[in-house]
Amino acid sequence: MKIIGTGAAHPKCAVTNEMLEKFLETNDEWITERTGIKERRVISSEKLGDMAVIAANKALEDANLTAADIDYIICSNVVNEYVTPALSCIIQGKIGATCPTVDINAACAGFIFALDMAEDKLKCKKAKNILIICAEEPSRMVSWKNRSTCVLFGDGAGAAVVTEGDELKSMRLTTSSLTEVLYYQRQLEPTPYIDKEENFEPLVMKGREVFKHAVTNSCRDIRKVLGEAGLKAEDVKYFVLHQANKRIIDSIRNFLGVDEERVPHNVERYGNISSAALPALLDELNREGKLEKGDKLVFSAFGAGFTTGACVIEWAK
Repeated sequence: MKIIGTGAAHPKCAVTNEMLEKFLETNDEWITERTGIKERRVISSEKLGDMAVIAANKALEDANLTAADIDYIICSNVVNEYVTPALSCIIQGKIGATCPTVDINAACAGFIFALDMAEDKLKCKKAKNILIICAEEPSRMVSWKNRSTCVLFGDGAGAAVVTEGDELKSMRLTTSSLTEVLYYQRQLEPTPYIDKEENFEPLVMKGREVFKHAVTNSCRDIRKVLGEAGLKAEDVKYFVLHQANKRIIDSIRNFLGVDEERVPHNVERYGNISSAALPALLDELNREGKLEKGDKLVFSAFGAGFTTGACVIEWAK
C-alpha cells in the first residue's frame, strides 16, 4: 500500500495550562515539566463525528479522490456518544460514501492497526482505495478533578487515504494483556437480574508503568521494523511517534540515538489525542511541505491493552 492523502481536524477550544490552574491544584510549570504539554484542544460545541468528517474530506481532497472512490472505511475510535451504530457508519453517511465500514479499538495504536488491516484488504484485491479515520475524545474519559490524567489529553481527528502500492516496507503489531495499567470503565444500563459487583470509574493510569512499557516496547518495535526493512536509523527522515508525553518521546529518541529534528512533535499544542495523534501529525508534516517522495518514515505507537504498533513507510506523494 501507499499513503496518498492526509487530513486532520481539531476542536476550537484551546485549554491552556493556566486555565487548568483555576480548578485544579496544578500549574504550568508542573504540567510542562512532566508532560511537555502547554495546551490541548477539547471538544465544546463540536460533535466528534463532524470533526472526523472534516479530516476525512481533507484527506480525500489531498488524494484527489471523492467519497465515491472509497471501497472501505476503517475508523479507529475508543469512545464516543454512540455505542451503536459504529462511528464509521455515521461518517460514511456524512461524506456520501457507499462502501462497507468497520470500527476498531486498539487504543492509541489504532492508526497502525488500521494500516495493517488496510494492507491485508489491498493484498487480497478486496479494495483499491481505503479511507482510515482516527477520531477520539479522551477528554470525556477522564475525571477533570484528577490532575494526573486530565492534563494529558485532548480531542481531535486524523485521516489518511491509502491505495495499492509497495511503500509499506515492514509492520509489527503486539498486544500484552495489562488491563490494570491503563483502563476506563463506563456504566452499562441496569437490568432486574444483575447481582454482581460492578465498578465504574474514569480513566485510570499508572504513570510509571505506562512510561516504562511505552519506551521499552516502542524502542523494541522500531528496531524490529528497521531490521525487517533492511534500514538503519540514519536512513529514516522522520520518526513519527505517538504524542502521549514529551518525556516519553524524548526517552525513545535518546535510546535510539536520533537527532531531535528527526522526531517531530505537536503534543505541546494538542495533548494526547489517542489514535488520532499519528495521522494528525503526519498531516501537519505533509501540509507544511516537510515530506518528499521517497522519504522513509517510521511510525510507532502504544496504548491501553497494552497494544503497540510500528511500521516503516516510504512517502509516495
